[in-house]
Amino acid sequence: MALSASIVTFLNSFYSSYQVQKQQLQAETLKSQSAYAAKLASATDLFLQSAQQQLAYSAKIIAKNFDNKAIFNQEAERLKRQSDSFNSTVVVLANGVVKGISPKSLQLAGKKLQSDGALQALSSKEPMISEPYISAANNLIIFISHPLFATDGQYLGYVGGSIYLKHANILHDLLQVHFHKDGSYLYVVDKSRRLLYHPDTSRIGEQVYNNAVIEAVLKDKSGTKQLINSHDVIMLAGYASLKAAPWGIITQRTLEATLEPLDGLMINVLYRTLPIGLTTLLFIWLLARLIAHPLRDLAQTANALDNPNASQRLKIIKSWYFESSELRKAMLKGVGVFQNQIGVLRQEAQTDPLTGLHNRRSLDGFLEQLTTTETSFAVLAIDIDFFKRVNDEYGHDIGDLVLQSLAKIILDVTRSTDFVTRTGGEEFNVISPNATASSAYVLAERLRIQVSETYIDPVGYINVSVGIAGWPLKQLSIDDIFKLADQALYKAKRTGRNRSILDSQYQDAEIKKPD
Repeated sequence: MALSASIVTFLNSFYSSYQVQKQQLQAETLKSQSAYAAKLASATDLFLQSAQQQLAYSAKIIAKNFDNKAIFNQEAERLKRQSDSFNSTVVVLANGVVKGISPKSLQLAGKKLQSDGALQALSSKEPMISEPYISAANNLIIFISHPLFATDGQYLGYVGGSIYLKHANILHDLLQVHFHKDGSYLYVVDKSRRLLYHPDTSRIGEQVYNNAVIEAVLKDKSGTKQLINSHDVIMLAGYASLKAAPWGIITQRTLEATLEPLDGLMINVLYRTLPIGLTTLLFIWLLARLIAHPLRDLAQTANALDNPNASQRLKIIKSWYFESSELRKAMLKGVGVFQNQIGVLRQEAQTDPLTGLHNRRSLDGFLEQLTTTETSFAVLAIDIDFFKRVNDEYGHDIGDLVLQSLAKIILDVTRSTDFVTRTGGEEFNVISPNATASSAYVLAERLRIQVSETYIDPVGYINVSVGIAGWPLKQLSIDDIFKLADQALYKAKRTGRNRSILDSQYQDAEIKKPD
């Protein structure tokens, strides 16, 4: 038990340590992911603001030199090449016709744009960032634009830049540089739950629903959350929303990757502590055996306290420490009481509690001894005459007194070798070993006369009837012999009571017995 307790304690400590480290690692990872998302959201906001500032600057130059037709292509080219913020740039007039474009390979010069971003820029007439859409050149893009106004406030058109979501660009590079090979990655969603950036470019443009983190970030919330993604993988996520656009950035890492270093650490801890642990367990096992040895001897002796040698066995047990020594002393004191109690219980189990005579259980044991040794015996079946009158007239307490008096008379009359039992209410039996029919009859008459001459206060004088049979008789069973004795008793009752009747078969058997 001590060994088991030690192992359980060790495993519990190891498990508790693992759980504490696991919780701390998860908390630190969630905190890190939240800070990571906030940092990227801030960097992306700066990029978008910078892009809008570049467009605003070009818009001023174009509006100021609007009559110079060459300025359109010059500014479009400068925006494209100056910072690589955009994959393509355009200058569009108020009628939607493209007047300047870079790169020219798009072949949109002079054409009227009908894309979602172009139409939205013309209708809003203010700085804007569009939702993702398919451009005229069949690219998935977001479009950032700034309006052109003349000095008198007339709307002239807009200058804009496109960011191709599935192609290399400065925004893509900004986000991708933060991608880690430790299982962490990030993605960007817009208000339509569409992926604007994802390490897996095939998913860009996909709309994602039933994602608690996306729902939270689109409500302009920032924080952390543990969730199960669409591939049933447990993720630790941090999220933050942008200010410059209705976008959200989510950074996350798998729980498995997060806990992988901890698993290795705990294995190392286990390897380092195992030798000490095994040594400690061996010491505890040896000490437990040493402590348990006297207790085990005491327990084995306790299982045989009814053995007469129990006291002697207890005395030789080596109880070398205080508790076992005191326990041995207590057991020695209790053995005597216990054995006395066993003797009393055995006596009570084999005797009639009212008269102190043997009972039916004791009688069966005695008869088994006689039959085993093939010892002949006579049976005297004794019954008080008119005993019911005694109970009815004097009550059961006086009836019990009569029974006790009769038991004493029977014990006084019979031999020490005779076996006296009370088998029923007022019914008694005497088993007289090695008795003949004649000697049994003499014993019965002596008993009957003694009873009739004994005064029992307050009842007075009582009489008994006796039936006599014997064994062996024509190979009859014990039960048959007792039935013959009962039949002789009933005959005594029928023929006037206060008499002894000898079973005729028993008497005949004795007469016929050769000298």
